[in-house]
Amino acid sequence: MKKLLSVLSFVLSLAAVLPLVAHAADPMKIRVGVEGAYPPFSSVGADGKIVGFDIDIANALCAQMKAQCTLVQQDFDAMIPALQAKKIDAVVASMSATPERLKVVDFSDKYYNTPNRLIAKAGVTIDGTPASFKGKKIGVQRGTINDRFATAKFAGAAIQRYTKQDEVFLDLASGRIDATLVDAVAGDVGFLKLPAGKGFAFTGPVYDDPAYFGTGVGVALRKGDTALREQLNAAIKAIRANGVYKTLQAKYFDFDVYGK
Repeated sequence: MKKLLSVLSFVLSLAAVLPLVAHAADPMKIRVGVEGAYPPFSSVGADGKIVGFDIDIANALCAQMKAQCTLVQQDFDAMIPALQAKKIDAVVASMSATPERLKVVDFSDKYYNTPNRLIAKAGVTIDGTPASFKGKKIGVQRGTINDRFATAKFAGAAIQRYTKQDEVFLDLASGRIDATLVDAVAGDVGFLKLPAGKGFAFTGPVYDDPAYFGTGVGVALRKGDTALREQLNAAIKAIRANGVYKTLQAKYFDFDVYGK
């Protein structure tokens, strides 16, 4: 009887442990918000698949963390509300860690940092002074750092807001707006180097005031999600050290996009 009870006790204890072992082996599941309308960082290819530097970084971080990630495509200005509503768990969509955003979400360490510039017709000079903005229509993507900066600083200009940056470029090319304030890399690759960008150029100064533009682009997370933030920071550090970041960067850029 004692032997039978001992065996039964072992079986019961094993049954209790097995679900815990199985659970521990399950990969972490993360829903990642991505955009798909901001080349070369994200865009939708001819086959309907979303591609770009943001997408490759998201996949590399998930692989490094051995996490099971689902990419959730949506408009940029809906990212933070979706994060707060727990529809997604992280945002990898060229979102800069600004003081304003840090009031409502947390960020991982940066994974790139690039400046912002104005683009206008070649020969049109907008030097950043109020006089140069007078009567000008400046297009920006809604909810971005460029939207906030242009609204606060471009006195005399009429600010026109769009859901996607490619919509801004369309209106710029057609002459419905005079200029756009945009990430310099996105503006160069996503417009100036395309047929639609012929006859356009950067104008005015480089815009990188940390009070508006932050300290670089990171992964946005819900406030207090410390465990995920620490894992992402470790993953960013790891892919920077093991060569994965350098390989991904070389697919899109001929310079160090990680920045200062």
